[in-house]
Amino acid sequence: MTRDFWIGTGWKMNKTIAETLDYLARLATVDLPNDVRVFVVPPFTALAAAKRAAAATPVLVGAQNMHWEEAGARTGEISARMLTEIGVDLVEIGHSERRADCGETDATVAAKVRAAIAAGLRPLVCVGDDRAELEAGASAEAVVRQAKLAFAGLTPAELDGGLLAYEPIWAIGENGRPATTDHVAEVHSALRRMLDARGLDGVALLYGGSVDADNAGPLAALDDVDGLFVGRAAWTPEGLAAVVHVARSWRFGDAGAHL
Repeated sequence: MTRDFWIGTGWKMNKTIAETLDYLARLATVDLPNDVRVFVVPPFTALAAAKRAAAATPVLVGAQNMHWEEAGARTGEISARMLTEIGVDLVEIGHSERRADCGETDATVAAKVRAAIAAGLRPLVCVGDDRAELEAGASAEAVVRQAKLAFAGLTPAELDGGLLAYEPIWAIGENGRPATTDHVAEVHSALRRMLDARGLDGVALLYGGSVDADNAGPLAALDDVDGLFVGRAAWTPEGLAAVVHVARSWRFGDAGAHL
């Protein structure tokens, strides 16, 4: 099955509305390739402004989180209905920072995935292994288990077009170190086998974890990588554009010239 190729950036707790508008205005001047689906994931306060600013561009806008309930006594939370009213295109679910800092569990991730799909939102589900799992050689086992739980009970039709991002916990953040292409290939191969065995070939697999313009090309060229989820290297529009063009060249261009 041919899947779209995705490149996006999550901004975490960064960028005001003004900074978001400046970013998107500058990004709009960049000639982005039409065979790469580009998205940004701003903080909630900037989502409405981001959607308006990106309306005339191919750039998609995602949210960083949502609650699984539609409404209620959930102080500080955001529902899928609130996100659909803004018109966001996708929602990030299960990032390791939320699992560590906010008590996110495999069960709440699964509930959020179901709620997102019911609301017509494209889920971007994050899975990742910690350093102990890496050193034990259990990375693939850990993330396959997380993905199975996140997608439990959902049909191929419901998950068609969904996104699954492998983000090793040890590879993200300011002090993260990138995974090797061999490691990414091994883990993504295990995830793809699990998805295909369940008829979920419509789910795209993204890699995230210290991705930048230097390593984006070799990662994008891997068979089971359908996109990249970029952090601080894409927090400027120029940085995002650089990753997009390098990755696109390796993915669709004459990759042999780079090998």
